[in-house]
Amino acid sequence: MPYFAAVFAQSPQGWVGTEAVLAEAEHVDDVADLMREAAVESYGDPVVLLVEQDDDWFAVVRLDGDDEPRAYVSTVREDGLAALFHQLVGEVPDGDAGGDPALLEDLGIDPDQLSDLGERALPGDALLAVAERAGFGEEFDRLRD
Repeated sequence: MPYFAAVFAQSPQGWVGTEAVLAEAEHVDDVADLMREAAVESYGDPVVLLVEQDDDWFAVVRLDGDDEPRAYVSTVREDGLAALFHQLVGEVPDGDAGGDPALLEDLGIDPDQLSDLGERALPGDALLAVAERAGFGEEFDRLRD
């Protein structure tokens, strides 16, 4: 699998997830627009995007209302899809983790836990752990199958 991406939006009925197509995204604004579309369809806030590529790296992106998206990337890359997320984490050496590991703290994911997942788990396993701790593990499983 080249990459997997899914957007999860919190609604009054719980979390709603949908697969995200990032192939045409050229800028971080394209990612934010995709996330806002998911929020409008579910009337949810916050919106969380989970991305993993080739068992190499994962990204967690959060969008709250009209704020700018925040991200945590397990292994920053300057090429391909990973370069899109590099825009969100700023100047980080290629191969290092970057961004805001506290972006999901209010959803039960401690910053140290997220950093540990980035260092010790395969990207797919890390994202499953994130989804389960945040409360949308079933939606994540449904989309991954």
